[in-house]
Amino acid sequence: MQISPEQVLQALKNVEDPDLKKDLVTLNMIKDLHIVDNLVSFTLELTTPACPMKEMLKNACTNAVKHFVSAEAEVVINVTSRVTQPTNSSSLDNIKNIILVSSGKGGVGKSTVASNLAVVLAKNGAKVGLIDADIYGPSVPTMFDLVNAKPGAEETADGKTKIIPIEKYGIKLLSLGFFADPGQPVPWRGPMASNAVKQLFNDTNWGELDYLIVDLPPGTGDIHITITQSFPISGAVVVTTPQQVALADTHKGLAMFRMPGINIPVLGVIENMSYFTPAELPNNKYYIFGNGGGRKLAERFDVPFLGEIPIIQSISEAGDSGKPVALNQNPVLDVIFGDIASKIAQQISINNAQVANC
Repeated sequence: MQISPEQVLQALKNVEDPDLKKDLVTLNMIKDLHIVDNLVSFTLELTTPACPMKEMLKNACTNAVKHFVSAEAEVVINVTSRVTQPTNSSSLDNIKNIILVSSGKGGVGKSTVASNLAVVLAKNGAKVGLIDADIYGPSVPTMFDLVNAKPGAEETADGKTKIIPIEKYGIKLLSLGFFADPGQPVPWRGPMASNAVKQLFNDTNWGELDYLIVDLPPGTGDIHITITQSFPISGAVVVTTPQQVALADTHKGLAMFRMPGINIPVLGVIENMSYFTPAELPNNKYYIFGNGGGRKLAERFDVPFLGEIPIIQSISEAGDSGKPVALNQNPVLDVIFGDIASKIAQQISINNAQVANC
């Protein structure tokens, strides 16, 4: 008996996206359905290339067709993605989602997290940009081996000059460090710094981006207020270390995003330098700076805990050499950074769906 498209779509209505709480057909995730005899092929279009449930949804679709339509069906599924965005009212029309990476204090590895998050999302097929807005210590030039690099410029049809970001490892990059002598201090005043950061957003030809990651300065200052009040932010990620001094400052930084007038969704907390595992004792964990502080902070604010990043020498070595560790095939770190990136992309998809349904 010939399998019909209606039968297949009816079967796939039994597969629900666990984050968006609706079936895949209603969410319009099933594309290009073709049926030839017992061969059923279609495209499953996810809301992010970093979807952590990609294989689970693919298997569920196959099982649904075999169970509800025909056990003899041969199911071929092509998985793609179309990253969603919160609204269509963005002043930066070609950028779907802006993600802030922040910390309450310096020295917790915020720039390392931002750089590796950008690398993982780009490796998964997303179009990614990274702004280094840390006026006090821009790290992106070092982490991407671009210390002496200078971005280009182009003139648009209406006579305006646009900055051209530098591309490396599949990521479009801009840093305040590109516009200053690496050896000279730059005494930024508040308005000067805010205007400079705005230019990185408004006066740059970013092209089309799924995610623009912004490495914020530590603390809660002018730059934070300028960015959160000037641009449509999809969410913020907060980086901390386990010790109480860092957690106290991170608490303030996280609370800032909840303030009236800012009100930015917090995508979750990442705990860096969580524990040390010696290479010769891979099953041992030594909690040098304390244990569980980041998780408790996330619970206190009722936001997701995105994961723990251990103290591993190769992370800092990779950053110093200009090749973020997520580029390398380190099995442990691939899983850790991949899981964190997937959770962030997942949280953005959930938030965007909730905004669309309001």
